[in-house]
Amino acid sequence: MAILNTLWRGKKMAKEKDDLIEKLLENIDFSKLKPEQITGESGLLKQLTKRLVEKAMNAEMVDHLGYEKNVSAGIGTGNSRNGKSSKTLLTDIGDVTIDVPRDRNAEFEPQIVKKNQRRFEGFDDKIISMYARGMTTRDIQGHLKDIYGVDVSPDLVSTVTADVIADAKEWQSRLLEKTYPVVYFDALVVNGRTDGKATKKAVYIALGLDLQGKKDVLGLWIGEAEGAKFWMGIMTELNNRGVEDILIACIDGLKGLPEAINAVFPKTHIQLCIVHMIRNSTKFVSYKERKLLCADLKNIYTAPSEKLGLDALDEFAAKWDSKYPMISKSWRNNWENLNEFYGYPSDIRKIIYTTNAIESLNFSLRKVTKNRAAFPNDDAIIKIMFLALTNASKKWTMPIRDWGSALNQFAVYFGDRVPL
Repeated sequence: MAILNTLWRGKKMAKEKDDLIEKLLENIDFSKLKPEQITGESGLLKQLTKRLVEKAMNAEMVDHLGYEKNVSAGIGTGNSRNGKSSKTLLTDIGDVTIDVPRDRNAEFEPQIVKKNQRRFEGFDDKIISMYARGMTTRDIQGHLKDIYGVDVSPDLVSTVTADVIADAKEWQSRLLEKTYPVVYFDALVVNGRTDGKATKKAVYIALGLDLQGKKDVLGLWIGEAEGAKFWMGIMTELNNRGVEDILIACIDGLKGLPEAINAVFPKTHIQLCIVHMIRNSTKFVSYKERKLLCADLKNIYTAPSEKLGLDALDEFAAKWDSKYPMISKSWRNNWENLNEFYGYPSDIRKIIYTTNAIESLNFSLRKVTKNRAAFPNDDAIIKIMFLALTNASKKWTMPIRDWGSALNQFAVYFGDRVPL
């Protein structure tokens, strides 16, 4: 009953709001108005925004003083109105100049537009949204000028997006699940600066699959040099945030990572990532041949057994070594780190070699960094990466395909390490 009452009140409030808007608009003959008279610089939309905000602020002043304007009740109260001051707000519809009422004692604290507030609610969200999609500061300035007729400074963009760092730190320190069936460790290289000098920086990402079969980025870290000490710090952090067990860790030959994983999570199976093997194999393959070559590679990692996988690798070498001899050589050199893969049940193997999970994330991150010549500092990298990860994760609402069957196979293969 309480839920029904809440829904009813919500519908009633929505209807009252619609009725109010209808009353505001019913005397306007829109057929006689040109588009610029509605949305232009001095159009109806801006004027209506101005009047509504000013009306609300005057109502706040009445509440603050305790009496209406121009009434005798205010005599002798010790405070009164003291004129107005002008303020220009940056809004979704451009600059809007409003008159802010003042009181003689300078005690009035408006709430709809607070003191020192120069941007209306929603404006900051637009800047952050554009920043999250990889737009540079100059791109954001141009877009806001073209669409809203608003001039913003680079400092404003930096100020608005600076708050993202606090959100990123909170996200990076959140509690994690106790057990992850699979965690992929990936790296993305970006152009950054250290002490004013241009340098390459690696952004390391841990993408986990939880027990519900949903993707979850466990964290991101920036490092100029990887090694056992660097990775030990990351593994210890994950452990301190609640991770007790990782069943399978998919890695790409990152230096010092296997040792760090085994030190903190000794039962974890280390698996050379099939996704990275495919990515590295196709790096220098011509676009026209890539699809056919990938189909032949697939015969290797989808083979039912290690022996049949080796047979498929021999067939691949016979077909492609004349053009791309390094591909089969790379697979043979890494075979000792790949062969355990064939011991897993089919649904677990499919999760390991399916590229969608990590490749779609990698694509999203590269998309937002490609327009950046160089990030000025690590905070700038964290901001754009965190926002891109946040956008990507909004789509991760469902388990991956056939997760129920895969979870059962995890339970059989790993026993009581899988809490059901």
